[in-house]
Amino acid sequence: MEDTPAEKRQEIISHRGTVVSVSDGVAQVEIVSSSACSSCRAAGLCGSSESALKTVSVRLRPWDSCQAGDVVEVAVAKSMGMAAVLLSYVIPVFILLIFVLFLSKIAVSELLVGLGAVSGLALYYLVLYLFRDRLKGKYEFTINKKL
Repeated sequence: MEDTPAEKRQEIISHRGTVVSVSDGVAQVEIVSSSACSSCRAAGLCGSSESALKTVSVRLRPWDSCQAGDVVEVAVAKSMGMAAVLLSYVIPVFILLIFVLFLSKIAVSELLVGLGAVSGLALYYLVLYLFRDRLKGKYEFTINKKL
């Protein structure tokens, strides 16, 4: 059974972006990442909306053609986005909880509990940093179309 276009769209996360530069088959694309509040009509009044300009590297496929200034749609598989959330938010929270609960259980001072938990997180992020090249290959953005 074939997926409908709506189901296929739900499998990817896409953002509109502007190509900043293209060199060696890689395009640097600026995207505006905004919170859900930024689209609210009252966002300017409450001040809780936020958005950030981010630059992503997109390896161009042979049939992709773009140049600086082009407005494009940048996409990544939804499963990759979920894996990124797992690596950046969920696992660190579990590490923090494990360290805090374990160190509290063995009755060390609160200062050591805090330092131990922060040290555990620092070690985790160091391991992520050391494996960044391996992870970079798994998270690939694509340019779906020019807009």
